[in-house]
Amino acid sequence: MSASAEFIPLSIAVLTVSDTRTEETDNSGKSLARMLTSAGHGLHEKVIVKDDIYQIRAVLSRWIVDADCNAVLVTGGTGFSGRDSTPEAVLPLFDKEIEGYGELFRRISYDEISTSTIQSRAVAGLANNTVIFCMPGSTGACRTAWDGIISQQLDARHQPCNFVAHLQKKPCCS
Repeated sequence: MSASAEFIPLSIAVLTVSDTRTEETDNSGKSLARMLTSAGHGLHEKVIVKDDIYQIRAVLSRWIVDADCNAVLVTGGTGFSGRDSTPEAVLPLFDKEIEGYGELFRRISYDEISTSTIQSRAVAGLANNTVIFCMPGSTGACRTAWDGIISQQLDARHQPCNFVAHLQKKPCCS
């Protein structure tokens, strides 16, 4: 953390991708919302969608064009079951992929779940100056991603670099 930089609260949306979760049972989404607000950020919106490429893209596209939404945390749909389609939904939306996120997530996860981490298709990228981090649907995986990577990358004080400076959207019609 840099002593000279100040904390900049961001507006962060949470998307849970699941065919079975409801607001009552969405522990991962609730956990992410709690962690981001505890860190001083604002919860832009929290949504649950079915594991469907087009439903995922529709919600993400709305947030990507929203000048008030800086970041999105997506939980679920990153595994290998027949319905897991989060990476397929988000990758075409990225202007730039953040390859190091998935690599680092799996490295940190290896210490927690051993070789089972190879079944995680965690991805991240930038789309219209909105950073999107996708992680598995378990609460433990969300905690791993937030504590080990995301919280630092969404903190302007983290050095030598973070994503905060990249999250300034320009108005579409100036």
